[in-house]
Parts: sequence; C-alpha cells; structure tokens
Amino acid sequence: MPLSTERAFKPVNIAVLTVSDTRTLEDDRSGDTLAARITAADHVLADRKICKDDADVIAEQFKAWVADPNIDVVISTGGTGVTGRDVTPEALAQVTDKEIPGFGELFRWLSFQKIATSTVQSRATAAVADGTYIFVLPGSTGACKDAWDDILIHQLDYRHMPCNFVELMPRLKEHKA
Repeated sequence: MPLSTERAFKPVNIAVLTVSDTRTLEDDRSGDTLAARITAADHVLADRKICKDDADVIAEQFKAWVADPNIDVVISTGGTGVTGRDVTPEALAQVTDKEIPGFGELFRWLSFQKIATSTVQSRATAAVADGTYIFVLPGSTGACKDAWDDILIHQLDYRHMPCNFVELMPRLKEHKA
C-alpha cells in the first residue's frame, strides 16, 4: 500500500526485549536485527534489555515499559515456541488488555511462505497493554526480519494507508477515561 503524501512521519519510541537464558547484548543477533531496523526506519530505540525465560520476570519487564510514558511499543524476541522454557506468550497474557490476533495469524501466514509447516510451532502474538503495543516474536533473526519488514515497518508508520497502529495510539486508553 502507498504511503500518504499528506501525512508527516511520526517516530515511535520502541523498546526491544530479548528473552533468553543464554544471550548477552554482545551476541544477541535477533535483538541487534530489530534495533538496526527500528533506527533505520527513523524510530527511536527507547530501551533494550535481555531477560531470562521466566514468565514473571518477562511480565515485570513488560509492565515496567508499559508504565513508562516514553515507550509506545515493545517488541520481544524469543520464548514463543512450544518447549517448557518458552513462556513469553504466557507473560504477555499477564499484562494484556486486548489481544491482536491478526498479528500472529499474519505472521504465520507470511512465515509459511518461507519455512512451510514449521511455522505452526510459532506462538507469535501481539496485544495492547494500558495503551502500549506489545509484539512477541520468535527468537530467530529470520523471524525478526520477517515480522519487521513485512508487518511492523508498515503498521508503525503513520503514513501507511489505509490504516495503521500509530494513528490509533491516541485512542488506546479510551476505556480508561
């Protein structure tokens, strides 16, 4: 879809969370991939952290960023599979006001084009928590690239038509008014 020539770009403040028991900032390729794409798109990398595969720890980080008025969007990478340590969707459920099921559906549809039926192992998802968007992605760099390049770069651009997540931001807390 074309970008509106009548709208000015609005940078979004985005925090990146890598969920892993083994990664550090020095070897976090998926987090690096997201951070590079965020800044290349002229958004603001507002914060970046790594936390272990523990639903309560992940949920606490989500809550901290949701409470921060300087963060509009959280993107996490890792912990979306089906093994015992994969608990990021469960952590998201602890903070969710509204689910965005279409994000995970679209992600898996796009992913199917590249990795075929292996995409069923992904529990990529998204939600709104107290006015903040949270996107939960798999831990592979390919998944991060696909989610950003094929979905998020468009939906986080105010000029994207016919609609986008950015234009809805002022209305995300209407239920709390």
